[in-house]
Amino acid sequence: MSGFDIKDIERRMDGAIDSLKKEFGGLRTGRASASLLDPIKVEAYGALTPINQVGNVSVPEPRMVTITVWDKSLAGAVEKAIRNSSLGLNPVSEGETLRIPIPPLNEERRVELAKTAGSYAENARIAVRNVRRDGMDQLKKDEKDGEISEDQHKKLADQIQKLTDTKVAAIDTLLKTKQEEITQV
Repeated sequence: MSGFDIKDIERRMDGAIDSLKKEFGGLRTGRASASLLDPIKVEAYGALTPINQVGNVSVPEPRMVTITVWDKSLAGAVEKAIRNSSLGLNPVSEGETLRIPIPPLNEERRVELAKTAGSYAENARIAVRNVRRDGMDQLKKDEKDGEISEDQHKKLADQIQKLTDTKVAAIDTLLKTKQEEITQV
């Protein structure tokens, strides 16, 4: 029985694209987004906890994110975590509610964010190519063990390459869209 499964390869490649989408969600584009705060962790109850697990994150205005902390004693820790993040945000504390204005991006920061988006996309491309390599290695092993013929190996290798090309094209499209969004004034 062959250990090769094209559906598993496609699922793993889709996982790389999903991960890229999450990373892109954390890149600031000058508009408020609840996912903007996803990478930030808060020191709460002796553990690093995502912000969305210590309070409600909402976007009441296009350039404002609010967090209503469930436990008042954590408001200071949440504020500190946001200030110390690399996002360049300055929350305003109003008791258990934090208001985070999203300032417009300057040109230098836009270029930097576009480069960051490019590096995220390249990491996703590498992940997709690694999945392709794993699939090709499995095909070679199966052919060597006599589980598939040389013709089947060639046919399946072509399928893997087409799938890889499709996923890399999807990554390139996502990157282009994100970079346009970032550089839009």
